[in-house]
Amino acid sequence: MCFGVDGFFKIPFDDYELSEAICSVSLLFVMFYGGFGTNLKTAKPVMGKAFLLSTAGVVMTAALVGAAAHVLLGVGWMEGILIGSVIASTDAASVFNVLRSKQLSLKYNTDSLLELESGSNDPISYMMTILMISLVSGEQVLVVGLLLKQILIGAACGFLIGKASVFILNQIDFGMKQGRTIFYLQQ
Repeated sequence: MCFGVDGFFKIPFDDYELSEAICSVSLLFVMFYGGFGTNLKTAKPVMGKAFLLSTAGVVMTAALVGAAAHVLLGVGWMEGILIGSVIASTDAASVFNVLRSKQLSLKYNTDSLLELESGSNDPISYMMTILMISLVSGEQVLVVGLLLKQILIGAACGFLIGKASVFILNQIDFGMKQGRTIFYLQQ
């Protein structure tokens, strides 16, 4: 937004498809950045709670913001929930920054819970936003089918890309002893 025609730098750019592709790839890095530093051993005990917070929490927040937007701003219910879907997730980068820079040791694995929840609620918010855009624009959408398709395809692609990345990185000689596994995925 800062670099575009209406931003500070006033760069004319009219290739909207390329712009969307660049933004989507950038969004993926932002959304999943926190997961790269998450310790799976400390996250395992709170996975259920984090999953509940990152799904039901995002849906409830979107609904509450949607209701507030409907009542206070006079927008339609669908548009209000769309607004809520966009802002329902926490800023994972901020949560990770605070937790890691302050080296907080919170009781009851709360730090792991916050870290895992804030890193996993962005995809839920993203899916809700796509769903609400489809509904607001009048598309006929099978909600359960759309969500299942996004989750299953996303999980399959994530698994395959992860495995391929590990394989490729293990083939690179980083100046270490040959044949030694450098990277691995924890099961």
